[in-house]
Amino acid sequence: MPIDRRLLFYINWPLLGLALILFLLGALNLYSASGYRLEEGMSVAPYFQRQLLWGLMGMFGMVMFMLFDYRHLKTIAWPLFWATVILLLAVFFVGKTIYGARRWLDLGFMNFQPSELAKIAVLIVGARILSREREPLGFVRLGYVLGIGLVLAGLVIRQPDLGTGLSILLILGGMILYHGVTPAVFKTALVAIPSMLPLAWLFLHDYQKRRIMTFLDPTTDPLGAGYHIIQSEIAIGSGGFWGKGFMEGTQSQLRFLPERHTDFAVAVFGEEWGFAGAMLLLTFFCLFLYQMVNIARDARGLFGSYLTAGVYFYFFWQILINTGMVLGLMPVVGIPLPFISYGGSATLVNFCLVGLVLNVSMRRFLFKQS
Repeated sequence: MPIDRRLLFYINWPLLGLALILFLLGALNLYSASGYRLEEGMSVAPYFQRQLLWGLMGMFGMVMFMLFDYRHLKTIAWPLFWATVILLLAVFFVGKTIYGARRWLDLGFMNFQPSELAKIAVLIVGARILSREREPLGFVRLGYVLGIGLVLAGLVIRQPDLGTGLSILLILGGMILYHGVTPAVFKTALVAIPSMLPLAWLFLHDYQKRRIMTFLDPTTDPLGAGYHIIQSEIAIGSGGFWGKGFMEGTQSQLRFLPERHTDFAVAVFGEEWGFAGAMLLLTFFCLFLYQMVNIARDARGLFGSYLTAGVYFYFFWQILINTGMVLGLMPVVGIPLPFISYGGSATLVNFCLVGLVLNVSMRRFLFKQS
């Protein structure tokens, strides 16, 4: 696919570099989290090799997302939305069940999670709709935009995957706030959302209710639902200021810490690199998000600005919820930390979305000239 060479001068190199640094840190952390100490040396679980493979695929996808003119996404927004709905419905009939949840489609050479595609679909459709709205959203238009997210989120939550379903709504909610709502809508939301939370309790599965109760007091079930949070807090606390060193964390190496390669990967990082290492990791994430703020501000065209805002909230909410979950400040909802947690489909989507933001950044000056 031909590309104007001038675009190469407008690549946001800090964003690209930070994405690669975060992925390398995640791969290094995963090597430690998935390693086994044996008498004859070190054995690494296949998670590490798979993550590297997914990372290479993700980087290829990132380049592909940088090559085309992102404005063409407007034309495929609705076909992508309906294709995603079909894939999510297919999960209920031919999906693969792992850990008691049916969330994956078996493609033979890999397992694909359509809920990750739903995140891309909601931000592209959301950007298309919101870029055509010239005024803050009233009740009617807000209901229309929210309906798009509720369709996708509802299908995902039914899998069940509450964490990803909430992520979809949070991405769209962030984009709506970025666009703006009328004062009446804002005041109503301040009252309605907290009032609806008790009603949401009735629709939660039993294990989801236990997670919320153990979040409030993990000691009520220290060997059951509260085990994850307790072990995570012990791991991070035992790391101290400087950490115990690479592959020297007792909680992770002795297998006390559950889901150490996925949801609680940052607990492994905190135990091995301590408070200093954790703060450095969060600094990288903050700089990563800051670059997106600049790109959204400088984008030539509302569609590009809303796309970038959607990607920003995609990463922002995952970072906030996962770190809060690991520290015991939020309930365990199964949301991974971008680039750090293991996940094939998530890694592919993460890099593709970075490529999309780089696409917006690369074309900001050419739009101005045209």
